[in-house]
Amino acid sequence: MEEHESEKVEIVLKTVGPTRPSRLLVPSSIKVRDLRRLIAENDNLPIDNLSLILRGSALSDTRNGDDVFIQLNDGDCLIVAVKPKPPVKDGHDNDDDDEDLKFRLPHSSSWWKKRLYTFLHDNLKLPDILLMVIFTLSMKAWILVILWFILAPVAHKLDLGPLYILATGFCLILFNLGKRQAGDISAYSIFNEDFRELPGTLNADRLDRDIRAGQL
Repeated sequence: MEEHESEKVEIVLKTVGPTRPSRLLVPSSIKVRDLRRLIAENDNLPIDNLSLILRGSALSDTRNGDDVFIQLNDGDCLIVAVKPKPPVKDGHDNDDDDEDLKFRLPHSSSWWKKRLYTFLHDNLKLPDILLMVIFTLSMKAWILVILWFILAPVAHKLDLGPLYILATGFCLILFNLGKRQAGDISAYSIFNEDFRELPGTLNADRLDRDIRAGQL
């Protein structure tokens, strides 16, 4: 049901702190994000730090990537809390840094990824850095990881554990070397055609030439 078609109800807003309760007329069926915006505009509160509690439960804007709708009744009491801003460290505001570390699942993700993210984030309370690793790995990478754990006990039984670890390290280095584009020159002359060096490279031959030419 659209907001303009739903019945209007009057709810009571109790803001945490030395503030008197207020009343607000809102649609009975409304998105949480729209309700949050209305309350922020009505009481002149920062919307980003606003927490809403209805019937003992904190309200979230989305669930499994979809907007959350709530049904309000006339006279419902909504507790409004403004989360304090974290202290500034070393004279710098670290809000932007914290936002960069928070992992957000893209809206275009499949439904099973959204449900898995909700379970891991809300139920298991996994840290964002771990969620970032889980959801950024490709299917091929996950297959290789699972295969590695399957083969590890086999290598242990054959007393090849150290060699297995060393081989894993070499494979990681080899597969992460990347590919040079046509015309690119490596910083190591041994990998270049005719052992060509980068311009400005300092080596023993150049030092010898500079000394003989009196440039040092």
